[in-house]
Amino acid sequence: MAEGRTSGRLYWLDPKMRGVLPLDGFHLPRRLRRTVLSGRFEVTADRDFPAVLAACAAPAPGREDSWINTEIEDLFNALHRMGHAHSLETWADGALVGGLYGIRIGGAFFGESMFARADDASKVALVHLVARLRRGGFSLLDTQFLNAHLARFGAEEIPQADYRARLERAVDSAATWLPELPPEALSEEVEALRETSRG
Repeated sequence: MAEGRTSGRLYWLDPKMRGVLPLDGFHLPRRLRRTVLSGRFEVTADRDFPAVLAACAAPAPGREDSWINTEIEDLFNALHRMGHAHSLETWADGALVGGLYGIRIGGAFFGESMFARADDASKVALVHLVARLRRGGFSLLDTQFLNAHLARFGAEEIPQADYRARLERAVDSAATWLPELPPEALSEEVEALRETSRG
């Protein structure tokens, strides 16, 4: 990551405590579940990766700067063209109103950033991501750091050594990125997430 949008230097970070979102322990609030299944938003995968990346890098209320500089944008757009980086887009009335992007290696998905221009838009994208990862056989969703927003969905911090062990297992396992998720598959995964949340 970069120190700021205009910074010319990149840094590798390996924190002592790493944020992860357990795919078998995702907490799906009831109201969000209704929103996901309501059809209020159209959710697509990899339809407009550059636009999602640019929106994540753009200033937003409470975040005037970004760790995504132009070099990172160029690198991630190249990774997307190579098939390694993916996005989920949330649309309302034909307009892009939210989304997220990340990288996949084996059975690991590394969530990089998300944005929202409408209430619940990024949250719906996150639920769709979790459903796709569960359906595709992924075992690790790396969130890098833990914040209050992600903690509401069950994200947690684990020690560096534990993370590295999970990471090694995940990248050596096979998983499938699902660019399309049929409505019935989404419903099944949402029901499974609801049962997990109840537990």
